[in-house]
Amino acid sequence: MNPVAIRLLNQQLVAHQFSGPAELVSYMGAMQAQEYRMMRWAVEMRTRKPSNKVFKKAYDSGQIIRLHLMRGTWQLVAAEDYWWMIDLCAPKAISVTKGWMSSNKISISDEELMRIRDILALTVADRGSVTKEDLVQALSTKNIQMDDHRLSYHIRMAEMSGILCSGDLLPLKATYALSTEKVGPRPEQIEREEALMRFTRRYFQSRQPATLEDFVWWSGLNVNDCRKGIELLGDTIHLEKYKGREFYLTDDCRTRGFRKGQFLLIPPYDEYLIGYKSRDIVLPPEHRHRAHNNSGIFQPVIAHDGIVCGNWSPFKDGCHVVFFADGCDAENVQNAWQIYMRYKLK
Repeated sequence: MNPVAIRLLNQQLVAHQFSGPAELVSYMGAMQAQEYRMMRWAVEMRTRKPSNKVFKKAYDSGQIIRLHLMRGTWQLVAAEDYWWMIDLCAPKAISVTKGWMSSNKISISDEELMRIRDILALTVADRGSVTKEDLVQALSTKNIQMDDHRLSYHIRMAEMSGILCSGDLLPLKATYALSTEKVGPRPEQIEREEALMRFTRRYFQSRQPATLEDFVWWSGLNVNDCRKGIELLGDTIHLEKYKGREFYLTDDCRTRGFRKGQFLLIPPYDEYLIGYKSRDIVLPPEHRHRAHNNSGIFQPVIAHDGIVCGNWSPFKDGCHVVFFADGCDAENVQNAWQIYMRYKLK
């Protein structure tokens, strides 16, 4: 087994299978969207013809939704998966968020939660797509003042309750819309086991080979749910051992299409790293601090044949790279940089 090549193929980082961003996001299940500007490249670099404008169209039309979901952090999901993923993931994510609130000595009563949620929902319903500043102004008209941290928790809880989701895509600022307007009304709820099976399959089909521990980390679900999800996949998934560890692969795993010599410019918080608890398959442990720190801050990285070997600067003019592995130089990254620049212009 060549785990690096298999991950590149199934993460759609090489030999792309999808043309549209919504189709790609649905295939991935959910994609980390912590960095508002770079989440677009994380999606588009996995499609056949990367285009910033194509992503914006899919986002503005509600085909792709951004919200706080798994682990209480930002993700992108496809509209078709929004409601069942809310039902599956939100209870645990809300519990995690309440734990964070407690550790930050922030207490929000149920009465306050519902009162503020109603104001937020009415404001968004009136305006269609709003920024956080718009919400602050709406609260101010009702003589309600709160710091940014507290308001962020209110917005996050409204997202995980299926009230608010992403609005239109602006260059730098996140916006919010009513979920029922952006996504559509809640459909008939599916059985939890069916949702868990779908969720598990999306993870392993797009991030294989991966371990049970990787899935537990990524999903934010408890280990029993994760084991159950794997069990529900039955004989469509199997185990293979690699260097003493057990990895799951689906029976339709992609193994062909990888070609050596390719450089990839990977954005911060990308699923190529954040999708796993153990990242040493593609990130040499001695270079881990160059890719992320212990506080969960991830940097833009360069991968050569799938192995993380350097850092790059997405927002500077020109190709600015720093390598921390031998055998690489800036000239070799020019093709990847040109692809990135064309994506920004299209």
